[in-house]
Amino acid sequence: MERGKNLLLISTAVVVGLYFLFLGLVEAKVFLAPLVTATILALLVIPVSRKLEAWKINKMVASLLSTLLLLLFSFGLIAVLSFQIKSFVDDWAQIKENMKPKIEQAENLIYEYTSVKKEQVEEYKEENNVGTVLMRGESGEKAFAFAKSFFGFVTDYLLVFIYIFFLIHYRKRYKEFILRLFPDEKQEQVHEIFNKTSSIGQDYLMGKLILIFFLSILYSIGLGISGVNNFILVSVIAAFLTLIPFIGNIIGMIIAVAFGFVINGEISVLIGILITFTIVQFVESYIFEPYVVGDKVNVHPFFVILAIILGNLLWGVIGMILAIPVFGILNVLLNNIPVLKPFGYLFSTDGKKKK
Repeated sequence: MERGKNLLLISTAVVVGLYFLFLGLVEAKVFLAPLVTATILALLVIPVSRKLEAWKINKMVASLLSTLLLLLFSFGLIAVLSFQIKSFVDDWAQIKENMKPKIEQAENLIYEYTSVKKEQVEEYKEENNVGTVLMRGESGEKAFAFAKSFFGFVTDYLLVFIYIFFLIHYRKRYKEFILRLFPDEKQEQVHEIFNKTSSIGQDYLMGKLILIFFLSILYSIGLGISGVNNFILVSVIAAFLTLIPFIGNIIGMIIAVAFGFVINGEISVLIGILITFTIVQFVESYIFEPYVVGDKVNVHPFFVILAIILGNLLWGVIGMILAIPVFGILNVLLNNIPVLKPFGYLFSTDGKKKK
């Protein structure tokens, strides 16, 4: 009876603790999301900083150059995305013209083979007309909300790179701080764990960048043959969206359809896009992922899916992107802390290596 009470108390404490932990993570998103993002990205450019320091470049200058290199790379991605959006806006009149007969055909099929009446559709269109919405006085509120979101994004964006600079420049100090938290006899073990967690982030992100490069080439070939407008830009965007596991490929295909089939209005373009994404997805899953990215994070696929869902619930899209490297680092800690090794065994892809 006493043992049952203790188990109940411990279980209750764990559930309540996890609830408030996740609640705290949600509330602290504004502070933690940029910091965690900067930490993962800093792991990617630390080797660059070390290389510069090996060339006798001042440590602060090396840290600054590494950060600026990553910043310029991100500027390039944003420029590509902005150019593609502008192209879509410029082609909007042509898109509406090309899609108008197809929309009418689809409506006629709906009227003919379903119980939906034309009057109901016209009434729905009238109720949801953009002009009607603007007349309700909501445009000012939407403009303010957009401006607020934009400035919030710019603030977080710049803050991430400020964090990256300080994380790279003072990395030895932070490492020394962590080591000093443990007794001397544990120093070697803690040092080994620290190196493992660092290498996981570096290996995973570097593998992803190589993967994105190859996917960009494959998408460019397939979408170019299919007749997609601005196929190179669309291919680069679709390749980078694979950073969002599972969902990214779907979003990439939707973008390709928007800039291909929707603009051209040709069924052959749509078929080409579907074939391209099907083939590339197969190559990515069975060739690139195992041999380029590999099992860098050593996390079971089932828990990868759970981590991505949890990341989305906590922090949205950025949570989905960070879920795998963060969970991989957490799994290293679990596998090297004796009392938590059962959880490390559960989450890992191969328990035999972690005994």
